[in-house]
Amino acid sequence: MYHNGQGVEKDRGKEIYHLEEAAIGGHPKARHNLGCIEEDGNEERAVKHWIIAAAQGNNDSIKALMNAFRRGFVSKDDLAAALRAHQAAVEETKSPQREAADRKMRSP
Repeated sequence: MYHNGQGVEKDRGKEIYHLEEAAIGGHPKARHNLGCIEEDGNEERAVKHWIIAAAQGNNDSIKALMNAFRRGFVSKDDLAAALRAHQAAVEETKSPQREAADRKMRSP
């Protein structure tokens, strides 16, 4: 909302505040978005956000970490650890019920 000014005035401070609150509450997309905001000025902090979001199963954060790795901001060991944590998070969310629901949603 505050990022695009949807229904409210654009306000970067409020945007960051609400993203931080959501990230603290465990919202992986909010954590990823904080990393994107930090990317321009503080790559190290951005990487930390992306590692946490990846460990929560966020796919976009894996892509961001791979790009940061290519640019030399993430070590091979840190990237490997993030990939393992991401895979573990994804595995935790798998269940026969979810797979059946996914198949049903995809069928015509």
